[in-house]
Amino acid sequence: MLSKMMLQNPNVIVLDQPTNHLDLESIQSFNEQCTAYSGVVLLTSHDHTFMQTVANRIIELTPKGIIDRLMTFDEYLADDRVKALREEMYK
Repeated sequence: MLSKMMLQNPNVIVLDQPTNHLDLESIQSFNEQCTAYSGVVLLTSHDHTFMQTVANRIIELTPKGIIDRLMTFDEYLADDRVKALREEMYK
């Protein structure tokens, strides 16, 4: 179904845990296609490697608002300003 959607040239694709039931070869192929996709991919995932390789903007929904940063997932996790903001948002 994802392949069919991508062939229809949408400009936004929303994905919820897209790699959960894929084997390693399929995940790698999916990774490459998401990275090459010219539209917006809005996704949630517990797959750290997938997030690091695909995401270039992180939007975290918190109880007190959103944190929105243009950076990779690892940069987001390591950023001291983000850490301080997260502490404030989750108080």
